[in-house]
Amino acid sequence: MKPGQDLKEAAARPSSFLQTVKAIAWAFFGVRRRADYDRDVAQLNPVHVIIAGVIGAALFVLVLVWLVNWVISSGVAGA
Repeated sequence: MKPGQDLKEAAARPSSFLQTVKAIAWAFFGVRRRADYDRDVAQLNPVHVIIAGVIGAALFVLVLVWLVNWVISSGVAGA
């Protein structure tokens, strides 16, 4: 097999982006059965995983920033 052939085959996997988003959401939550993890590794497209992970991390940071701004502006933090 040529170098990089495994990556090309993995990137050609026909998994749906929604399936990838579900797997990333479970990963952020931190709870995953070993069988589900093994299935995801065998089926998910690594390009989709990277894109969904970056989007998930960005949304997480934006929600945290919004939450901190909301708490500060509500006056609860200054009590």
